[in-house]
Amino acid sequence: MSTPSATTLAWAAAGPYAAALRAGRGPLFLRRDDGWLLPLEVERWCARADVVDREVLDRCEGAVLDVGCGPGRLVAELAVRGRAVLGIDVSQAAVDQTVRRGGQALRRSVFEPMPGERRWGTVLLMDGNVGIGGDPRALLDRVAEVLCPGGLLIAETAAVDVDERARVQVVDLSGVDGAEAPFPWARLGTRALLRYARGWDVAGQWTAGGRCFAVLRTRSASSSAEPPKRAAVISSQRARNTSAGSPVPSR
Repeated sequence: MSTPSATTLAWAAAGPYAAALRAGRGPLFLRRDDGWLLPLEVERWCARADVVDREVLDRCEGAVLDVGCGPGRLVAELAVRGRAVLGIDVSQAAVDQTVRRGGQALRRSVFEPMPGERRWGTVLLMDGNVGIGGDPRALLDRVAEVLCPGGLLIAETAAVDVDERARVQVVDLSGVDGAEAPFPWARLGTRALLRYARGWDVAGQWTAGGRCFAVLRTRSASSSAEPPKRAAVISSQRARNTSAGSPVPSR
C-alpha cells in the first residue's frame, strides 16, 4: 500500500494551519496552483459540535474512527456520549487540541497502519476530508480495509456537483505558504463520490445546514444490517484526559 507522503508531510508542516487551530480562527485557505482560494472553516472546526454535526454522529455505529479529526470537536462529542472513538490527524497541533478536549487522537495518516484494523464500525470523513490524498478511489479502498464487514463510512461532500483534483497549499492572508510544496487534494460532490464507490452499498444521503453528506456501507457475507457488536480496541500513548467512564482503554 502506498502512502501519499506529499499530503501527509505538507499538512504536518503547515504553520498557518497549526497557528489557526491554536488561535481558534482564520482566515485560512487551500490555494490551488492557479491561485484560486478555497476558504477553510476554522472557527466552526474549533467550536463545539453543532446540530448538524450531532445529527451525523447519531448515525454512527460501533467504534468510530474520525479521519482528519482536526481540533477534535467530533471526537470530543462522541467521547461525552460514552462512545469508543479515536481521531487521527497528520497535524500535531490538531492532535494536541483533540486531547485537550478530552478525546483520544494519534498523529497518523489514514494510509498508515491503524489500531483495530478491520474492526471499526464507522469511519468519518468530514469537513472536506474526502479530498485526502487527491485520489478518491484509493482513499475509499483504504477506508474499506479499516472498517469491519458491513461497516459505515459517513462522508461530507461538497455542496456543489464537482469532481476536481488539484495541487494545493495551506495559506493565510499573510501570503506565507504553510507547506514546503503543493500537495494533491480533491473536491467531490455526492454524485462524484458515489461514482467512485464501487463495491460499496449506498446507505443514505442528505443535506442539512447547507452541508451535504453520504453514507456508504461495506459489503459483507451476511445480509444483516445489524450494527457491529465488536468495538475496536484503541490504545495510544497520547491518551490523556480520558474520563473514567470512557469505554476506550488506554495503555
